[in-house]
Amino acid sequence: AVLALRVVAERASGGNAAGAASVLPVLGAAMRAHAANAFVQEQACSALGNITSSNIAHRNARRRAAADAGVLLQIVAAMRTHTANAVIQEMACWALGNITFGNDAHAQAAADAG
Repeated sequence: AVLALRVVAERASGGNAAGAASVLPVLGAAMRAHAANAFVQEQACSALGNITSSNIAHRNARRRAAADAGVLLQIVAAMRTHTANAVIQEMACWALGNITFGNDAHAQAAADAG
């Protein structure tokens, strides 16, 4: 299911902010429910990176929506749980960087998460 969400996120990344943001709570829930599953964490972090990096016109709204959906906590949790998985670390760093770039409140929320 999370792979399907990643595909939806990739396709929505070129569209409007609301379409891409609609998958954020589902991604966060999947990450929480399957914290030990490396595949779920990798795909979710990749989807989050896509959603928050594409389409300049909607990027900031998507970053706010991601932070508001609480995915920063889930990204940090994935990094802590899967410390030896280089792909998760890379995808998580990409997503964190996108969400926190240029936003002090988001950066502080990520720091507070761990």
